[in-house]
Amino acid sequence: MPELTYAEVGATRDGRLPAGYHHLRHRVRLPDGCFARAADAVLGWRLHRAAGVVMRTDAPRADAGVRVTPGLGVGPLRIWGPTEVVWAVDGPDRAGFGYGTLPGHPETGEEAFVVTRAADGVWFEVSAFSRPARWYVRAAGPVTRAFQQAYAWWLGRTLRRLCAGR
Repeated sequence: MPELTYAEVGATRDGRLPAGYHHLRHRVRLPDGCFARAADAVLGWRLHRAAGVVMRTDAPRADAGVRVTPGLGVGPLRIWGPTEVVWAVDGPDRAGFGYGTLPGHPETGEEAFVVTRAADGVWFEVSAFSRPARWYVRAAGPVTRAFQQAYAWWLGRTLRRLCAGR
């Protein structure tokens, strides 16, 4: 089995993102009372699929060791990124997972999708650390980072919609 392509495995779990990578953090408040629905959407791949991402996996839910290959784009322009879930949590106030890149992914690093229930509401956060692994990602430069920010924003908007039952 292919190995993860970076050394800092699990760093998104505690939020201390390692130096030497581009960092991403995007946090959005979700409607009150939607923790369970949001957690299920994140852990069961529904969030990503509703956002238009093709998720190739044999597992119905995210769990440590599960291989998943997200595909972004359309038809022959779709870019596939093999990953492995490196940690997952499904608790009463925190649910989500982090996955890390495998050989063949256009970037190197880790990304996490987490829903939390706190005194100030229900929150969804995307956090990541990454750097280019392919020439076309390096060539895209700041466009890649803008895309990552837009993707995190789109996931937050999609999860808000799923929480509202739409």
